[in-house]
Amino acid sequence: MAHRTALLFDLDGTLTDPKEGITKCIAHALQRMGATPPPLDELHFAIGPPLRPTFGRLLKTDDRERIEVALAAYRERFATVGLFENALYANIRESLLQAQKMGHRLFLATSKPHVYATRILDHFELSPLFSGIYGCELDGRRDDKGELIAHLLATEALDPACCRMFGDRKHDVIGAAKNGIESVGVTWGYGSAEELTNAGARVLCHAPGDLPRHF
Repeated sequence: MAHRTALLFDLDGTLTDPKEGITKCIAHALQRMGATPPPLDELHFAIGPPLRPTFGRLLKTDDRERIEVALAAYRERFATVGLFENALYANIRESLLQAQKMGHRLFLATSKPHVYATRILDHFELSPLFSGIYGCELDGRRDDKGELIAHLLATEALDPACCRMFGDRKHDVIGAAKNGIESVGVTWGYGSAEELTNAGARVLCHAPGDLPRHF
C-alpha cells in the first residue's frame, strides 16, 4: 500500500461513540418542538450526517425556520450535557499514536461544528495528535463532507494523492471521492459495510486496532 502523509478522520462513529448524547439531544429537541420522539435506538441513522436534513425528516417539514428552532433546542442541551455523553472507542488512542509515530499528519474532518469537535478532542486529550481540526460552521457552512474536505485540502495545501480518509458513513466515502481521496470505511460505527461499499469504499476496516495496517 502506498505511503500516505495525511490521514483524515471522521469523528462520530469513527473515533468516538456519541450515541447517547446525540440521540438524547435529538429527543430533547423534538419534545421542545411538540413532537413525540421515537425510541432512541431508532435515531442511529442521525449519527454522522448533517443535522438540518435530519430534523427536516423527523419533523416532516422543509420549513427552514422550524428546522433552525429545533437545531437551537438540540444545541441547548448538546453544548452543556450531550457533548460529554460520549465514549472513545477502544484502541483509537493507540492507533492515532501509531500513525503519528509513522510520520503521518492527522486531520479531523467532521460534519459536526468545529467548536464542538475541538471541545470533544480536548476532552479526550486527543487534540495534540492532530495537525488540524475541521468541522462545519454553526450556520451550516461546509456541513457537506465534500465541501469540508475541499476546504481542508486548500487550507493545508495537501495533495489528495497523499491523503486517505477514514469514516463510518457514506458521506465520508463520497466526500473523499469528490476530492480525489481514497477512503477506508470503518464498520464499528453507524454505517453498515453495505452502505460503505455501495458508496464506493473499496477497503473496509473492522476494528480500531486494525487501523495502522491501513495507514
